[in-house]
Amino acid sequence: MIAWLRGAVLRKTADSVVIDVSGVGYLVSIPVSTLGVVPDPGEEVGLHIHTHLREDSLSLFGFAMELEKELFLLLLSVSGIGPKLALSVLSGLSAQDLLSAIGSSDDAKLCTIPGIGKKTAARLCLELKDKVRQLAPAAQIPAGTGAPVLSGRLDDAVSALVNLGYKRPVAEDAVKRIDQGRPDLRIEGLIREALSMLMKR
Repeated sequence: MIAWLRGAVLRKTADSVVIDVSGVGYLVSIPVSTLGVVPDPGEEVGLHIHTHLREDSLSLFGFAMELEKELFLLLLSVSGIGPKLALSVLSGLSAQDLLSAIGSSDDAKLCTIPGIGKKTAARLCLELKDKVRQLAPAAQIPAGTGAPVLSGRLDDAVSALVNLGYKRPVAEDAVKRIDQGRPDLRIEGLIREALSMLMKR
């Protein structure tokens, strides 16, 4: 079973990336949060992988952070939630917002995710509430208490960092600092530089 892949990016789309590992290209489905940290083709990337095996197919799902992979596996444990819908859930809410919504039984927040109706939202809360609290105590904090978001390119970078589990104020501070010194950076570069700064703290 493949649990980790590191190699050169051959191609990336809105929901997948092809990684060249020693001459073999692996197609990996990814959530929006992970897309934000995947570099341009030719550069190296490393992802946590879930290998999903069925009778007629083998699919790989990749995540920049271990927390996202753990949430993905929890979502798959809920009846009626398959890999595609689980990926959609992780793309619809950041990891912290998802933990918070499930931990506080915020059905309305979950229903904002495409493909998630009231019954499915209620089932997610019922089956995962205790599990997400063990995964992250912060899940007990109600959602919607964060600081106001930035706008444009900086907001996109901050959102990607929040999706990776960083607190919004911390993410905003890192993004602003990087942008002040490198205002020419594209969104991918801005995210990578901010991540590098945060990992050194």
